[in-house]
Amino acid sequence: MDSLTTIRKLKEHKVECYFEKENIWTFDSKGELLLTIMSSLAQEESRSISENVTWGQRKRFADGKVTVPFKRFLGYDRGEDGNLVINEEQAAIVRRIYGMFLQGRSPFAIAKVLTEEGIPTPGGKANWSGSTVWSILTNEKYKGDALLQKVYTVDFLSKKKKVNEGEVPQYYVEHNHDAIIEPAVFEAVQKQMAVRQTGTNRQSSVGIFSSKIKCGDCGSWYGSKVWHSNSKYRQVVWQCNHKFDGGEKCGTPHLDEETIKALFVKAVNILTTEKDEIAANFHAIKGRLFDTAELETEQSRLQEELNVVAGMIQQCIDENAHVALDQTEYQARYDGLAERFDRTKARLDEVGNAITEKQAKKEQIERFFAELERQDGMATEFDEEQWYSLVDFITVFNKEDVRFTFKDGTEIRT
Repeated sequence: MDSLTTIRKLKEHKVECYFEKENIWTFDSKGELLLTIMSSLAQEESRSISENVTWGQRKRFADGKVTVPFKRFLGYDRGEDGNLVINEEQAAIVRRIYGMFLQGRSPFAIAKVLTEEGIPTPGGKANWSGSTVWSILTNEKYKGDALLQKVYTVDFLSKKKKVNEGEVPQYYVEHNHDAIIEPAVFEAVQKQMAVRQTGTNRQSSVGIFSSKIKCGDCGSWYGSKVWHSNSKYRQVVWQCNHKFDGGEKCGTPHLDEETIKALFVKAVNILTTEKDEIAANFHAIKGRLFDTAELETEQSRLQEELNVVAGMIQQCIDENAHVALDQTEYQARYDGLAERFDRTKARLDEVGNAITEKQAKKEQIERFFAELERQDGMATEFDEEQWYSLVDFITVFNKEDVRFTFKDGTEIRT
């Protein structure tokens, strides 16, 4: 196709091509016929080679042999046997990315930190993106496993690749290589990702205070504004994003960053003095608060029901294929089963999400108390790591009433 299309374009511009080996002149009346035959043979050879290569790759996948693009894969080098070997210098960056995410930073915020520190991306570039961080956080290879054939080539001519959504087999290899991230930590990250909803995600922030400060009047988030941007009095303040929208105005005050930091230090010191009592209260109720036994029982029942309904649908289809049925009755029966399947599947997804949310919240609060236990003495200055680890959000009612809600649910008024 490529050769014929190109030759015809050249002909339109009165350019003739001569193929020395085949002795073909493209202006000759027989030239295009010969060229079509030769090009078809070449394309068929290309197709045959492509199929052989594809078969070889899929055979490697089926045998559990893992390959990655090592030059663009952070944390691992190619070992002597071709498998993955940990690069400790790069692995430290990967562990830090996972740690920052569990503290509460978003992929975008993590990317910003790495870019500012001059750490190169897996591809060797200077600027990190949120999608690059996200791909690291969701890559099972960092816990020692490997999912093979995530994408596949659709067509050997266009070389177009597509995400594998079940069109070709996938293979999951467990314990294939040494893990950089402990499996428990990796699963905790996946749970946190599952409960961070797009659009309402507080961690999708461009700064440390973004989507962390809430207006006590309307419930909206505070956003940053720059005052006197072109003068020596330049100042960044935070105020309700809907303060000056139409209708009734919010009466909540603006806060400058130094005030927010000072209030945080005050709140942390109050929290530290009460941490033993708070921890005792949490441990007393955590078993009841995060119990998922009932949900897991319902999940098992729904899964069994889903399997039964799926079997009934398949039986209905097979019966219609082999026996002459009244099609109106068949369609009504099929639609009823399909509706039941969809209803059961929707509830199964709801229960699964509820279990994940409870588990993620429990792990988040346990990390909160672990961080709180490390606090030794009174805080004297703002610590960004503490901010991400401890604070869920702030609610501003007025200058004398600013309330900190910590990740365990504790609220402290400053």
